[in-house]
Amino acid sequence: MSQTTTLKKISEALGISISTVSRALKHHPDISIKTRKKVIELAEALEYEPDINAVQLRKGNRQLLGLLAPAANNLFYESFISAVEDSARKAGYAVMILQSDNNLEQETNCLKLFRQNRVSGVLACITPTTTDFAPFRKLEEQNIPVVFYDKVPDDLAYHKVCLADAKAATLAADVILKAGSRHVLAIFGDTHLSITQKRLDAFRESLENGNQQTKLVIKHATNTQEAYALTLNYLKRKTDQADTLFCMSDEILAGSMKAVQESGLRYPKDIRIIGISNGFIPSIFSPEITYVETSGRALGELAVDHIINCIHQAQVPLSLTTDVRLVKGGSI
Repeated sequence: MSQTTTLKKISEALGISISTVSRALKHHPDISIKTRKKVIELAEALEYEPDINAVQLRKGNRQLLGLLAPAANNLFYESFISAVEDSARKAGYAVMILQSDNNLEQETNCLKLFRQNRVSGVLACITPTTTDFAPFRKLEEQNIPVVFYDKVPDDLAYHKVCLADAKAATLAADVILKAGSRHVLAIFGDTHLSITQKRLDAFRESLENGNQQTKLVIKHATNTQEAYALTLNYLKRKTDQADTLFCMSDEILAGSMKAVQESGLRYPKDIRIIGISNGFIPSIFSPEITYVETSGRALGELAVDHIINCIHQAQVPLSLTTDVRLVKGGSI
């Protein structure tokens, strides 16, 4: 298609008005069959295509969703993004994907770009340091609904789609209790995130209620490298060794498993291992790691369904969750 082909070019070539060309291309009954035929034939010859963005803006119906992700190179978010794109496409929407890199300034810039591009709605995962939600409210003031996912604000005034974080942690704790663990090293994520607090609270409560004699050591890591370093350091202890390792996420599990391998420990003989995962990381080890599955794909599908509902009709703020399940491996 020639990028210079416009309604004006067609109108000048045929000696008719731009409005006549526009109506002819829409098969308007006020335009004669003869004129319509001439316009359509010339438009096809010039490979004219309408500017979809301009059409949607005129109609006030831009079929574009904004997706704000911490990073696209994370396995969980890869599956989430893939599901969002698939579900959005089926619903007639395109997706504009931006990454915050867990940086507050970058998050604000991304939201500004969404506003400038007049997206229909935004799916957002907040950074660990997000406390000011004015940039998100500015979107809603412009009738752009926002649905938070995965890492979400605590405030009940917002739409949220989450994993069943408390249930996932409880399932993992129950498996640990049934295994008869006496000394558990549990590694959780950034303390600023609600997802960390939900999983930590549920895990600790289940473990303490199930067996008061179980020693629970809690550590926090904000990335894979930190998880590797603190796990390796703990496993190097000469006495009072942990007999069980729990990892809150895939990012943590990847680092901790590297430490387990370097320490020379064998699982489940020397140490039991269980995590919360999207599924890929546990599958690359032999024996496979037992985990509670939190599906990025299921969350993505739920997120798109909810944001489209919000676009078409004002909704009372809801907090929706996807379910989780235990996937047994050979690590515990």
